[in-house]
Amino acid sequence: MKALFAALALLAGCTGATSSVRTHPAPDVSTVDTLFAAYASPEAPGASVVVLHEGKAVLSRAYGLAELPERTPATTATHYRLASLSKQFTAMAILRLAEEGRLRYDDRVADVLPGFPAHASEVRIRHLLNHTSGIWDYEAFVPDTQTVQVKDRDVLELVSRAERTYFPPGTAVRYSNSGYAVLALIVERVSGMPFARFLHERVFTPAGMRSTVAHEEGVSTVPQRAYGYVADANGFRPRDQSSTSAVLGDGGIYSSVEELVAWDRALDTHALIGEATQRLAWTAPALPDGTSGRYGFGWFIDDDGGRPRLSHHGETSGFTNAIVKYPEQRLTVIVLTNRAGGEPWRLAQRVADLWLGSPGAIPWPFETFPNAR
Repeated sequence: MKALFAALALLAGCTGATSSVRTHPAPDVSTVDTLFAAYASPEAPGASVVVLHEGKAVLSRAYGLAELPERTPATTATHYRLASLSKQFTAMAILRLAEEGRLRYDDRVADVLPGFPAHASEVRIRHLLNHTSGIWDYEAFVPDTQTVQVKDRDVLELVSRAERTYFPPGTAVRYSNSGYAVLALIVERVSGMPFARFLHERVFTPAGMRSTVAHEEGVSTVPQRAYGYVADANGFRPRDQSSTSAVLGDGGIYSSVEELVAWDRALDTHALIGEATQRLAWTAPALPDGTSGRYGFGWFIDDDGGRPRLSHHGETSGFTNAIVKYPEQRLTVIVLTNRAGGEPWRLAQRVADLWLGSPGAIPWPFETFPNAR
């Protein structure tokens, strides 16, 4: 893993240049279409995919429907709920505040955020970012019968119902949606503005993402919105929202593959944060036992046969998504779908393999990461 971190450190400063490591020629579009045949039905929820190579969108495709009753086709401008792909944006909000000196990664959360549970008094902001906090999952305290949606502000009360952390902070890893909801509250506390507004003004707009939104029902509107579905014995039925769908910090952003092209470019050109900060975000922590934590700030991190690989999946009510990024090859693949189930991370990897010319490692890190979903 040391070699991986060194490679990422080098790449953080040179992604604006053409990579010296070449990928294979672009495959025929029909090859990609074949991979997405299960999403291409004119009667079923669909998918949108984009491939970026050396800063350019070299393939953009869409399949199936964004909304079934009106038979609205999915396009590359269709906005899907990103689910946990949202975490990289929440992390970016923290990174921007840290660069401005308004917070430090090793600040105790309890010193920044009033109401943070006493049993987690040693949790630092850094621990929330890389899933080493050990705080309990707020979903564990939300009954299946609940109809009122949970908001980020409710998460503090929910995690306060626990009596301890899963482990001493910083000693192990466990994927935590609670951690990223708390990070959203920290952004609000430190910046003095609502989290959704901070993302719009300080992350989306400077990145060139004009229509991406941290969606709040009754407050904001999702343009060209895809609605979520789940398959049953009778076909597909709506499943667009759950009791936790309104939590923004861990998964409440809507965006399109077209918008995410701008996001990827902003990362590669350091439009939002500097080289050193980007390097930190793409470095996994070393745990006390000497192993890697495998998660930076909003990204899973691993070494795919000597190639540094960044990735994330996203699963929520009616949506399943994936992103894989090879900084050294300057290759990114993003797959967004509006149906529960499926394995778009495997599709994303297979598409990436077409450009890489060799199979990437499976499983992805999240598939063996404690509690990741």
